Amino acid sequence: MRIVDCVQGESQWFAEKLGKPSASNASKLITGSGKRSTQREGYLHTLIAEKLTGERYDAFKTTEAMEEGVRREAESRKLYEFVSDDVITEVGVVYPDKTDKYLCSPDGLCDEKKYGLELKNVMPKTQIKYLLKGTMPTEYILQVQFSLMVTELDYWVFASYCPKLEPLIVKVERDEVLINTLKKEVEVFCDEIDENVKKLGGKK
Repeated sequence: MRIVDCVQGESQWFAEKLGKPSASNASKLITGSGKRSTQREGYLHTLIAEKLTGERYDAFKTTEAMEEGVRREAESRKLYEFVSDDVITEVGVVYPDKTDKYLCSPDGLCDEKKYGLELKNVMPKTQIKYLLKGTMPTEYILQVQFSLMVTELDYWVFASYCPKLEPLIVKVERDEVLINTLKKEVEVFCDEIDENVKKLGGKK
């Protein structure tokens, strides 16, 4: 894997992500069953537009809950480091190789980059739901497996946090079948981006 050290949420981070498929949007490529997502075409067009214009179009309105989650990031990282006794290394983006075609933005690489971290700061009712189930929420499966595909690490940890409630910490192993499907789909998807950018007069 190739790590780019930049600050998530700042200009260089957005520039790295421009026009490239990312782990957080893996569900726009395929569904949990491995079929192509109904959002695929729209996502393709968005990334082509980003490549041609140099501007990002994936921005969305933030909610109060999301803003609160951002404010608690440092607190939740410190809690995870205390509970796990592992040091979290913050990174900007990670590519699988020097082609820089697709990427993930881990919330941290832990224990001297032996595994990755997906950290969620959630509302109380959401944390209760997660704790009662005791497993990683299904809506993050594709994101985590995409990250495992990019980094080639053996496992990931999903951790959700809400003040005054117990944290949920789940070790997630690689799903090689799903990862192989993701890899095939993202490679085809990247080729489609490049072909259409060229068709419309832009550069790869």
